[in-house]
Amino acid sequence: MGEIEIVAKKTTKKKGNAMKKVKVLEPGVDRQKDRLNTILASLQQEGSVSVEQLSSGLGVSVVTIRRYLNLLEQQGLLSRTHGGAVAMDPLFYEPFKKDRSFLAQVERFSNEKRRIGRAAAALIGVGETIAITPGTTTAEVIRGLPMNCNITVVTNTANIAMELSKRRDVSVFVTGGHLHGDWFSLVGPTAIRSLENMLIQTIFVGADGFDVSWGASCFSADEAELNGTMVKQARRRIAVVDHSKLGVVANWRICETSAIHTLVTDTDATDEMIEPFRKAGIEIIRA
Repeated sequence: MGEIEIVAKKTTKKKGNAMKKVKVLEPGVDRQKDRLNTILASLQQEGSVSVEQLSSGLGVSVVTIRRYLNLLEQQGLLSRTHGGAVAMDPLFYEPFKKDRSFLAQVERFSNEKRRIGRAAAALIGVGETIAITPGTTTAEVIRGLPMNCNITVVTNTANIAMELSKRRDVSVFVTGGHLHGDWFSLVGPTAIRSLENMLIQTIFVGADGFDVSWGASCFSADEAELNGTMVKQARRRIAVVDHSKLGVVANWRICETSAIHTLVTDTDATDEMIEPFRKAGIEIIRA
């Protein structure tokens, strides 16, 4: 979802014999822009919004809220529903919506993943260069990015790049490589070479398993190699995994536990599950 761009009217002002173009801001333009961005931020956090809720929260009439929602829908930033609006899935997901394995990945612990993504996104600073590995949980991180964050996103994931394509405040760098697996990841030597001279401030690491003895891991050798390369290039490393992945060991290691600084997981992760990571010196965030 993108930042709203409102075009100011242009008029002309005569100066001597020359005609000079002058921008005239419409009354309330800045206020409307703030409201539209607030609506998008609420939609990012909750996944849906209601007209009544927005009217109360913003202190404007339901007629005004409906007009705002219609404007945002025209820009392709949300989908209107009876009495409100929902976040709109990018069209490139449509062919996969009848694929049971795809749906199983997306729907499994979807609420937990959304909370993890929003909590992780809140850790990003304005102007940072961040990296995103493939996965359903990491996809939720980019959906929670704050507006006007002016960041650069480095990813080897085609769907991440597509989802961010409308964000004017986000610069996207895609590694290249060949398409692999069920979650739109790009892998191979071309992808790895593209990262060699890049400094990443923060990486968000998704994984099939995160065990304190084995580290973060996945079931693909190619993805493990590329994700591990991104981890090495990053100054701050944040694992984003739901509780079902904790203590799980997959075939291929992405990085050792000591490489991770912060673990963002959900509230179903028990104290017993997270204690080994806490003892390893990892900051724990349960969302």
